[in-house]
Amino acid sequence: FFFQAEDGIRDFCLSRGLGDVYKRQVHGVTALLESVGGIFNVFIVVIIVWMMFAILGINLLQGKMGYCNIPDRYLINRDDCLAKGYEWWTYSWNFDNIGNGMVTLFVIATLEGWPDIMFTTFDSNDEIYGPTRDNSTEMGYFFMIFIFIGSYFLLNLFIGVLSYEYTKAQENERGYLT
Repeated sequence: FFFQAEDGIRDFCLSRGLGDVYKRQVHGVTALLESVGGIFNVFIVVIIVWMMFAILGINLLQGKMGYCNIPDRYLINRDDCLAKGYEWWTYSWNFDNIGNGMVTLFVIATLEGWPDIMFTTFDSNDEIYGPTRDNSTEMGYFFMIFIFIGSYFLLNLFIGVLSYEYTKAQENERGYLT
């Protein structure tokens, strides 16, 4: 008899706990559905800010992220590289056009691999000179400003929209219960 009563109490406690989990899930789904408009507005702001940074990156780095496909790629320009029978390549993350710039900014904003891109831009130089080690260290400011604005600030804006809608969904639920 004692074990049967204990099982019933355990089942009651589990169902009560699952009810709380279910309510939180409903709030979360409701918040996501109601925040679609706000998320879309944040997405538009992100695209506009990233486009401004991509245009700035194009102005600063267009055509400057090329290199010769030899082991020591420094201090060899494009003409010498081609004359010696090698190929002149461009890094896959570059600012040669708006599409490549936006993709590069996306990689930087995810904070995965951005130091490699930053150090590559430090070595950027005109094609007539080829890459030169630490030629453009001032590009570090571009990366710091973009990571602060394009990554942290805009991510917090997105999270703020979700948090606001979640809180609003909880208040609406409390209003229906009273």
